[in-house]
Amino acid sequence: MEGVMAGWTTLVQADVLSVALGRPDLAIVDCRFSLQDPVLGEQAWRQGHLPGAAYAHLERDLSDMTRHGAGRHPWPDAATFCAKLTGWGITPSSQVVAYDDRDGAYAARLWFLLRTLGHEKVAVLDGGWSRWTSLGLPVSTLTRPPASQRYVATFDGSRLLDAAAVEAHLANGGMLVDARAAARFRGEEEPLDRVAGHVPGAINRPYTQNLTEGRFKAPMQLADEYRALLAGRDPSDVVMMCGSGVTACHNILAMERAGLRGAKLFTGSWSGWLADPRRPVATGA
Repeated sequence: MEGVMAGWTTLVQADVLSVALGRPDLAIVDCRFSLQDPVLGEQAWRQGHLPGAAYAHLERDLSDMTRHGAGRHPWPDAATFCAKLTGWGITPSSQVVAYDDRDGAYAARLWFLLRTLGHEKVAVLDGGWSRWTSLGLPVSTLTRPPASQRYVATFDGSRLLDAAAVEAHLANGGMLVDARAAARFRGEEEPLDRVAGHVPGAINRPYTQNLTEGRFKAPMQLADEYRALLAGRDPSDVVMMCGSGVTACHNILAMERAGLRGAKLFTGSWSGWLADPRRPVATGA
């Protein structure tokens, strides 16, 4: 179990976080969201959230929806995102904890946004809102005030790939791992994007395989599974993708939890790949 004053950099357990409530450096962010009803998460946050938690909307705060051709949830501009962090009371020295009410995928998006800014002390609440409330831990409607100093940082572009960079990565023998469900990867169904299938050369690791009973598997188990997947490759030679660059972050978080640090993100993912109809599409396993 993580020590209360230690820096949490991947996951934090609900009971440990509850003891740390009130720490001046602690900044909690609620990332609850529904693709089917984009206002639902914020409505739930207003009704009650972890004490002091700000709210991060996937499409308004964790994406730049004004960018076209970069997938359904385009990666945001660093300066704009940093301004959001300042408004949420986050500074470069903050211990950030993100959570959602599903499986951690939306929280993992915020985790990776901060990680690529160089922010080390950021973790996802394992089990999220459901774990927190099932333990009867405190809920509030109060939020943290904005930070008195501006958050200034830039993204590490070496960990963020667009479609052209992914094509070059594959041509050089690099590994591309798709975090979508197996049926979507095989092209048997596609509920969100206009074409079903996957990027030729990609392999499939559904992000849900990182979990057991709604929480992350033990680090050693994740390490065994990802080492088998990597088959001797360095983690930095792995690019993660999904439908729009959100759930892929869950795989990156799981790898780092397993001690395998450095995987990259195809920011546009499948929806970004399809922005150019000339790009090839594969189906089947």
